Amino acid sequence: MYLSLNNKTIGLTQTKLSLTEQELVVFSTITLQQLHKLVEFSQITPLALTQVNHRNHETSYRFNVNCDDFTSARESVAQFALENNIEAALINNAPSLSEPGLLVMDMDSTTIEIECIDEIAALAGVGEEVAAVTELAMQGELDFAQSLHQRVATLQDAPEQILADVAKNIPLMPGLTTLIAELKKHHWRIAIASGGFTYFADHLKDMLALDDAFANTLEIIDGKLTGKVLGDVVDAQVKADSLSLLSSKYAIEHNQTVAMGDGANDLVMMSAACFGVAFHAKPIVLAKADASINNKGLDCLLHWLR
Repeated sequence: MYLSLNNKTIGLTQTKLSLTEQELVVFSTITLQQLHKLVEFSQITPLALTQVNHRNHETSYRFNVNCDDFTSARESVAQFALENNIEAALINNAPSLSEPGLLVMDMDSTTIEIECIDEIAALAGVGEEVAAVTELAMQGELDFAQSLHQRVATLQDAPEQILADVAKNIPLMPGLTTLIAELKKHHWRIAIASGGFTYFADHLKDMLALDDAFANTLEIIDGKLTGKVLGDVVDAQVKADSLSLLSSKYAIEHNQTVAMGDGANDLVMMSAACFGVAFHAKPIVLAKADASINNKGLDCLLHWLR
């Protein structure tokens, strides 16, 4: 069997094969030389071209593959993709786009391009102080709940209006609307689970017609932030619990659940899902994700799904 790739060909094993559920997914823009290097670097053996997908105006190839150590090979594929500025993934039994599923996404730096608390803090005059704490929390170097209370405390007496100022110009992540539209065509449920704030999560839920949103509630009295969060903090475990709750609520099988995020606070949720995807993520998240998206928009996820 031969695959034409950028006017060149790559040979695949032609003997009788015992196909696995392990798939290498690459885009049609990959060069033949890059594909050979990727296969060699990752120590995987392509067995057959099983699917060609034309989604969101791009084409991807799915190869059934064999490898001696799947985890090591997956990490190698992710490393090669990152170092060569391409998108590629080694996936085991990915959810199917054509069947109803559940996608739960982080909000800040995932569904939107900003960290809302950093933007609020900048308007409140404490931007640098808060941004430094945010980065440590994202890297997993600070307890999330502790870091959230620490950051929110700096916002005491800031006017409520700064929340509206951030929300009215909130920049959506590239590919978000395409991803949502395509998933909805196939009866997927889509939600946000965020360590950020309900003011923005609910705004996005309404604007994008999402199914659910989970986030923290800022206390506001007499038009001013008090520097406190109401109720329990939506931390890593609560994010994971929200995925389980929604899976039961909408009767979605576990093998059709996807979680996507960029920071250490998303890891438990990603682990709870069948398929955890790192999006433009921190190294600690890249190392543990089932797949990653490093350069393209959120709609790249459509090609990781079967």
